[in-house]
Amino acid sequence: MELHLHEWGDPGAPPVVCLHGVSAHGRRFRKLAEERLAKRFRVVAPDLRGHGFSGWEPPWTIATHAHDVLETLDAAGIRHAPFVGHSFGGRLILELAVLDAERIERAALLDPAIQILPHVSYDLAELERAERRFDSPEDALETRAADTSSPREFIEEEVREHLAPDGNGTYTYRYCRSAIVSIFGELCTPAPPPETLQVPTLLVHAEVFGLVRDEQLEAYRLALGDRVQITAVPGGHVVYWDAYAETADALDRFLGVS
Repeated sequence: MELHLHEWGDPGAPPVVCLHGVSAHGRRFRKLAEERLAKRFRVVAPDLRGHGFSGWEPPWTIATHAHDVLETLDAAGIRHAPFVGHSFGGRLILELAVLDAERIERAALLDPAIQILPHVSYDLAELERAERRFDSPEDALETRAADTSSPREFIEEEVREHLAPDGNGTYTYRYCRSAIVSIFGELCTPAPPPETLQVPTLLVHAEVFGLVRDEQLEAYRLALGDRVQITAVPGGHVVYWDAYAETADALDRFLGVS
């Protein structure tokens, strides 16, 4: 499937590819792109299958998502680029390194969902199965704000960009719940080993509530050695919201923006 793309920056600049996480969308990278990455790069961020303005039909396997990304990049003329992936997007970078290692110039993993423990994945999938509809955008905003410590400016933008009328007088976020449940099941499966990444790698992990376990951090340190930079940032899993400045600064240094 060729995915819907969000783009920022000079179309003639070198590309950087940004992959979002479960239930998110490509425009989540807008602030990071406009304020930082687009100074040097053509920033390309697809809506993954089952999310945003891309097609929602199955299958929703990790392999299908990875092939979707490759097909989309081929159509966009991108054969080699740095990749930035948050959560599920980070796991997809690992999978892409197996399928097409030459595609990846550098890998920035933002609190990646390398492999989630089964009981955690089960709980997340069960939460997603509960239908979440809102009477108004204001209702969605206040509900989301009550459930997260992320700065309100990001929540307000998320509601503007990702909430849509459902045709029944209420509102819901623009993604397929069945796809999300399927992805949580897939994220329990073993990931490609750290040494799959034969390129410079940045791994940013959340100090408060993140998906990267200590043993995973140690495995990356041991396997990649000097090729990996591991950076802890304050806040929760959505590191480019909760620790925007710290995450953006780490990316600037890693990608050579500043």
